Amino acid sequence: MVDQPTDQTTGIRRATASDWPELTRIDPIAAAGDDSRRAHLRRWCDERLALVAEDSSGVLGYCVLEYTFFEQGFVTLLMVAPGARRRGVGTRLLAAADEARTSPKLFTSANLSNRPMRRLLRATGWRPVGLVQGLDEGDPELFYLSPGSPPPPAAATTDPEALDEPDALDEADALDTAEPADAKRNGSELPLEDPDGQRSEDHGDGQGPGE
Repeated sequence: MVDQPTDQTTGIRRATASDWPELTRIDPIAAAGDDSRRAHLRRWCDERLALVAEDSSGVLGYCVLEYTFFEQGFVTLLMVAPGARRRGVGTRLLAAADEARTSPKLFTSANLSNRPMRRLLRATGWRPVGLVQGLDEGDPELFYLSPGSPPPPAAATTDPEALDEPDALDEADALDTAEPADAKRNGSELPLEDPDGQRSEDHGDGQGPGE
């Protein structure tokens, strides 16, 4: 959903070309001088592919919604500023991406090792729908379908929930960064935030993708 912030209320809006310097500032990878991330941020803003979360204090985070995955929507990146985590920002960005999609379905992915991102996706209703080997050596990629997308057919093969058992996520509290498939292969990292905006696991509401 795209709305405007009032006082300390978090609003979500489409990025514009003028947003990229501010997104660079709150993105630790871009802020550290990564030229590839900076170039991506500029393109995402120019093409209005990013959704920006902000309140009266400024930009809190962003996510990138593209249509390069079999012509379906795909959340390429989710990032929450370090000082804005555990406030539900990542959760709101994921929900906004689901509402803003113009394709029938919206997907994202996370490495099996990316427990914070997987925890966020489970907590916000994303359904694991498949696993791909070979993208990253020794670290399979889990793909998820958004809660607003039509569910997979009842006859779908393996039980997707078996791909992402909760007990595999128990160590997530010790982490506060996560990254989606594309991000890892591009050498990027995506920080996450707490799914419910409270205390449990913040690892970000931001990245992931991410949280």
